[in-house]
Amino acid sequence: MRDTALQAAEATLPPTRTMRPSRAVAARRLLSPLLRRILLVNALPVALLAVALLYLDDYQEGLVDAAVAGLRTQAQIYAGAIGESATTVENPDAPTINADLARPLLRRIVEPTPGAQARLFGPGGVLIADSRVLPGPGGTVITEPLPALDEPRGPLGRLVERGYDAAMALLVRGLAYPTIPEGADWMPDLAAFPRIAEGEAPPVLRRTADGRLVISVAVPVSRNRRTVGAVVLTREAREVDEAVFQVRMTILATVAAALVVTVGLSLYLAATIARPVRRLARAAERMREGRGRSGSVPRDLLTRRDEIGELADALDESATALWARVDAIERFAADVAHEIKNPLTSIRSAIETLRRLDDPERRQRLLAIMAEDVQRLDRLISDISDASRVDAELSRTPTERVDLGPILATLAELNEATRSEGGAHIVVEAPAEGLAVQAVEGRLVQVLRNLIANAVSFSPPDGTIRITGKQSGGIVEIAVEDEGPGIPEARLEHVFERFYSERPRGEKFGSHSGLGLSISRQIVEALKGTITAENRRGKDGRVCGARFVVRLPAA
Repeated sequence: MRDTALQAAEATLPPTRTMRPSRAVAARRLLSPLLRRILLVNALPVALLAVALLYLDDYQEGLVDAAVAGLRTQAQIYAGAIGESATTVENPDAPTINADLARPLLRRIVEPTPGAQARLFGPGGVLIADSRVLPGPGGTVITEPLPALDEPRGPLGRLVERGYDAAMALLVRGLAYPTIPEGADWMPDLAAFPRIAEGEAPPVLRRTADGRLVISVAVPVSRNRRTVGAVVLTREAREVDEAVFQVRMTILATVAAALVVTVGLSLYLAATIARPVRRLARAAERMREGRGRSGSVPRDLLTRRDEIGELADALDESATALWARVDAIERFAADVAHEIKNPLTSIRSAIETLRRLDDPERRQRLLAIMAEDVQRLDRLISDISDASRVDAELSRTPTERVDLGPILATLAELNEATRSEGGAHIVVEAPAEGLAVQAVEGRLVQVLRNLIANAVSFSPPDGTIRITGKQSGGIVEIAVEDEGPGIPEARLEHVFERFYSERPRGEKFGSHSGLGLSISRQIVEALKGTITAENRRGKDGRVCGARFVVRLPAA
């Protein structure tokens, strides 16, 4: 019968789902979602910081302004030298530039500056001298080629810089300068400086076809406070590009190192969190499938002193409690089968005997036995049903504040009203109010009635049952005492076991199912309390009754 009951219970359970091997293998091959989240959370701040650091427009503008200021100062020196040394003052009101003097002078003063070119313009924008143009033999003109602009970076450096520029163009608005067409003269015309006559001409900033920055400034040439021409000086600002490039490379190297450390820490974090969680999930799956009664949770996870260790401990304790509950259910099913089998066997024997009897008196006696067995079965099944519902009901029903004083007084009054002749009297020694506990009132009343009924059944005729109640600290204590024969010392704990019955002499067999005290303990422990049994002893040390003590947390 036990096997049949267990099979029926298992049939009501939902079917278990297992992961297909192919999906499990695919899941292991892919990066776990938790690891992806850890990488994202750790790498995102580094990436945002990198973007913020790599946005170097303000830094680059400062370098360009410094380069422009230096080039303008240099051009002003050139203009001052030409104004003082290469002008004629035959007419003080109209000084002019002497081209023969200005050409060699412009060449000599520009020559120490590598990669620079200067042009001298007269009134009306007429080109007078160029630092790269010299007169040749026979009146011909020789143009000295400009030295090739040095490339401080190799192909890899240019590739990195162009990639960076492209990325920054997508993210932020960077500094943009006009591009000098390939093969075109890099020296701007005087028309590019419309306010040169006022001495406030802004610089001209451009880039070559290969991306190098070129700066051009123009300053007026004056003599006797009169403007006689203008000097345009152009130079590659290689120090600006080089400084920005070095800063970029430093930032990129730092970010790369930070990302390597971030990925390493993320993998370590995943190894200490994601993998243990996955191992705990597999342990829970083994428990669900019933493949491990103990040791399902890895021992090394139980020894951890962090949240994973707490989770492992909780899972291990849950597994232990679950298996204990399964064992209890199996024992309960076996006990139920045994208790039900006895009256069924008696009924079956009576029916078989009844078929062979013709004596009406004996037939009536057998029918009476069958009726008693049926009543016993009905009582047993009712108590079993009540015992099986206690845990589920207490887990669903919220507790409330219950005052035990009025309940004890009411139970004593009911006993006096229904007491038969020679029955036991109940004396309550407890405050009328103030014994408050947090409980489910109906189930707590059931515990007290079970204890009172048990004391009544063992009390002598006209005996006294004493119920005392008091509060000590945060514990409310209720004691039920009788004047019966007491409990055998070896059976003090067994009285709370299911179907245990230690009945007084002369009581009719089968009047009790043996579940009353077991249900009482089940209810009290669910309410976070304890219930114990002990013997009362007189002054001479002899047993003079039994005492059941219930202790519950005070509300």
